[in-house]
Formats: sequence, C-alpha cells, structure tokens
Amino acid sequence: MERTIFSPDHLLFRESVRRFVVKEIVPNLEHWTLNGIVSRDIWNKAGENGLLAMAVPEQFGGVGQGDFLYNVIVNEEIARTGRVGPAFSLHNDIVQPYFLRLCNDEQKKRWFPGLVSGELITAIALTEPNAGSDLAAMRTTATDEGDHFLLNGTKTFITNGILNDLVIVAALTNRKAGKNSGFSLFVVERGMDGYNRGKKLAKIGQRLHDTSELFFNNVQVPKRNLLGKYNFGFLHLMENLPRERLSIAVRAMAATEQALELTVSYCQQREASGYPIGKFQNSRFILAEMKTKITIGRAFVDRCLQEHVNGTLSGEEAAMAKWWCTELENEVADRCLQLHGGYGCMLEHPIARAFLDARAETIYGGTTEIMKEIIGRSMGF
Repeated sequence: MERTIFSPDHLLFRESVRRFVVKEIVPNLEHWTLNGIVSRDIWNKAGENGLLAMAVPEQFGGVGQGDFLYNVIVNEEIARTGRVGPAFSLHNDIVQPYFLRLCNDEQKKRWFPGLVSGELITAIALTEPNAGSDLAAMRTTATDEGDHFLLNGTKTFITNGILNDLVIVAALTNRKAGKNSGFSLFVVERGMDGYNRGKKLAKIGQRLHDTSELFFNNVQVPKRNLLGKYNFGFLHLMENLPRERLSIAVRAMAATEQALELTVSYCQQREASGYPIGKFQNSRFILAEMKTKITIGRAFVDRCLQEHVNGTLSGEEAAMAKWWCTELENEVADRCLQLHGGYGCMLEHPIARAFLDARAETIYGGTTEIMKEIIGRSMGF
C-alpha cells in the first residue's frame, strides 16, 4: 500500500538520510558490533548533517523542525540496515522532548547547541536493579542541601550508559508523597564527582547500543540542573510516554519490513530439490501471512503518526502500536529465521542479528503486559 503521510520535502530528506546511512553507518556496523559501542565520531557527523535534535530552535543552532515525521525517517533508514544502529532515536524522540518542554532559558543556552551538534550525547535513567521500571519502588534519592541536591542511587539497563554526557535521572524528593509521586528529574553531567558508570552489559542483541549501570554516590547536583518542576517528575514522564512508545513501534515496523525483504530474497535464491524454497506451498503461505500482518501494522502505525502530528494520539493508542508492532517484529524475525534454516543461526547472516535485536523490543519502553494493562484500563476495567 502506498504511504501518504510524507510530503515531497520528507522524501528529499529521506534521500539525504539514506546517503548518510550508506556512507557513514553501514561500513562501521561490524566494527561497532564487535566493540559493543558506536564511535562518538558518528554522533558529530550526524550533527553536522542535521540529524540530531531537529526541533531545537535556530537561535540555539537547530533548524526548528518540530515535525516528528523527520525523526521517523531517520529511524526507518537506520532500521533498514538490519541493525539497531546508533541510538539517535533515544536522543531525538525520547530525551529531546524533555529538554524542549522543561528547560528554562539558562538551560537552553547551556545544553541545546551540544544536543544539535552531537557534542552532548544524552540518556535517561529510570530503571533500577531492584525495581525494574516500577517507579513506585524507586530508591534513588535527591536530598535538598540548600545550594544543591545530593543524589544517591543506582540505575540499570541504561542505553547510552557509557557514551552519555547528559543523563536525565529520576530520583525521590518527597518520600511522604503517594505512589508514583514525590520524585523529580535532574540532569547529571559527565565528570560530576560521584557519578560513575559500570561496565558495558553483555546483551543477546542490540549490541551497538552501549548499555550499563549508572552509580550516583553523593553527587552534588546544582539547583540549576533540576529539570522541570520539583516533585513533578511523574507528570513530566507521563507527558512523553506516548511519543516514546510510538517511536519504538516505528523502529519495529521498519525492522520487520526489512526482515521480510531479506527473507523473500533468500527464498527466491535458495533451492531445495531443484526448486527455490519460495515455490513450496508452506513457504508461500508463511510469507503471505507475514506480508499481510505487516501491511496491517504499517497502516495502523502510519495512522498513529498522523494522529501524533495532529496532537490527538492517545496513550492507549500508542500502547496498542507499541505492543502490536514489537510482538509482530519478534514473530516475523522468528519465522524468517526458520525459513533461512541453518544459515539463519549464523551471526554473519542479517536475519540472525534481526532475531536477536528484536527480543528486547517487547520489554523496554514498557513491556507488552504493561501495554495491555494501559489499554484494558482505558476500557473501564
């Protein structure tokens, strides 16, 4: 089905992003995968090419382009490499809105230029070792010491954990507040005393995203690094979750389409008993089923994107997109690997990477089970 959500300007931008991905990202994928981290240099190059923090106003070095569809194009072109690629989507789709919405004028002058240039790589730290993503069980604290906050705690599974220069940290600031209340958001900067990173965590997939634990031991966070309103952290997080989940759905759909494309090509070339395996009825049926589900998923995600651009996307619709598309990505990656046979289990084959990368998608950003809870509650249950 033809996609109608993109304008001619979007299509021109897609061509430029595709050239950047082919030239600067694809040749480095194997090296980055082996190291478990991308180079800082690619962030600087992305900034030079206008791919980072595009919504930042021109006065701070950005282009003032708040159209989310430009972010979508960057995410889709990276996903179509068959790898997760540098974590630009975290920087652009998840972290950037907090800065745009919550930074005061002084913070904008201090941080926005670096967000655009790639000099300041960002992360967000919510998850804790003993609490997972349950904010009500948060143990990290920030104590008001007059001229600064004293931050103590541990966060885990943090993407850009090693590379980050700025990390948004959620911490308790009022223990007496009710569930999911009484915490605030702080920006911790590289080099602050007491802020330490653990080693890169060994993951089964998404190895290009450096993921680690973060440790905060009596970190003196200046008052000027409070992000948003004191004790309003939960409300600030809720404002951005629909966009975060839609961003994950976008990447999942692009990765799913790429996996099918790889498998169709393989089934046309690989022969068994003198015939391409795609000629066998079982293979054709499996490919037809995947194609149909992907077409349905694509139509829904594009509609969600239109709703988001119009400012009408609901939290439950974003949850639907997130769980459906990430579960579909896992299903398609699994069935595509099966059609590849033994070759699908070899890490040098793109479908093996796609299979491993897909697994975490149903977990981060809110598990499938949490997405269903959100949808169910919206129905009055």
